[in-house]
Amino acid sequence: MSKITTFYLVRHTTSEWNEKKIIQGHKNPYLSKAGIDEANELAKKLKGINFDYVFSSDLLRAKKTAEIIALEHMLEVQTTKILRERKYCKFEGKPDKEYDKFYKLLEKLTDAERYSFTMHGVESDKEIVERLTTFLRETAIGYPGKKILAVTHGSVMRFFLIKIGAGTHNSLRPGSVKNGAFIKLETDGIDFFIKELSGIQFAN
Repeated sequence: MSKITTFYLVRHTTSEWNEKKIIQGHKNPYLSKAGIDEANELAKKLKGINFDYVFSSDLLRAKKTAEIIALEHMLEVQTTKILRERKYCKFEGKPDKEYDKFYKLLEKLTDAERYSFTMHGVESDKEIVERLTTFLRETAIGYPGKKILAVTHGSVMRFFLIKIGAGTHNSLRPGSVKNGAFIKLETDGIDFFIKELSGIQFAN
């Protein structure tokens, strides 16, 4: 039996706060009507993949996206806090522009400094990447050779790609991981191999 586990890491589709350009973090807005339509289209796109298990962030926008996709495969969605979006603390529930000053500060740091930097309780890149890689490695070891759908969030996917060298902070800007985007990757529980990217826009 193959020991390589295949993951489809999916960003949730459009939420009501995505449309209003409000910072979400651990807040819990629902999918918009457009987001539900997008999730149904994504379900059709992924229908031919024989998923064995479906995991999701426990936040509603991710969980509903996962449920719509899982319905095509008659699978139960298992939720976990480990797949949640970045914790934005005091910025959550505020307009995107409220985060601009913080982001401009990040841009002045080296990549090494930026990786572990935090302020106002905002979760660091390091914390995000470590919880995702822990999930991927533990799940790969627990389900060797299986195909796993995991619905998560844009920042989680973006910082993971940067960490494994598939992009940089300059090439993967905020917003580069679109709603409904996915990363197909294979892992033996140690190394990660990107096989396909969909809905991810790299800057020139």
